[in-house]
Amino acid sequence: MSIQGDSLQVEVVGCTRLKDTEWFSRQDPYVCLDYAGTRFRTRTHTDGDKDPIFWDKFTFQLFEGCREIKIEVWNSNTLSRDKLIGRGRVLLQKVLSEGNDDSSWTIQSDSGRAAGTVNLRMKYSKSQYCHHPPYPTQTYRYHPYAPQTYNNPPYPPQMYNNPPAEGYYVQGAPPYYRPHPPY
Repeated sequence: MSIQGDSLQVEVVGCTRLKDTEWFSRQDPYVCLDYAGTRFRTRTHTDGDKDPIFWDKFTFQLFEGCREIKIEVWNSNTLSRDKLIGRGRVLLQKVLSEGNDDSSWTIQSDSGRAAGTVNLRMKYSKSQYCHHPPYPTQTYRYHPYAPQTYNNPPYPPQMYNNPPAEGYYVQGAPPYYRPHPPY
């Protein structure tokens, strides 16, 4: 089964039980998705803390041989660099075989510990275009798309000739331009 050019719709529902990376305030998490170099980012859930909700939808064009999405969850910071909460991989086997997949995917911190889960809702749809036109199911004595012929009389003859065209420029010698004076 070739998936080349087909569409995969991914909806980032939210995250649960995220590792807390803030000391004094609540986290402002966002999720990044990467599929074969195509990257999408959810909006930042300000004060989303450990259980942010997103409901952001993205559509990926699928490529043959690439059957996973990389996910990263980050904490947005205004005065310093954003901090990685965790990362993981989403396998596309189930959604490609069944057409949809509503699952939670575990992410891990850089130290390898569990850092929470990302809840995704995915929908796979085959391409709508067809590589060849549908074949007729019925046999015809003539081509089914041939234009019909009509037995209409030809156009009536013109009563008058067109007047001669006046005011048109007659092609003659090209115009003469004086050369520029030397400096």
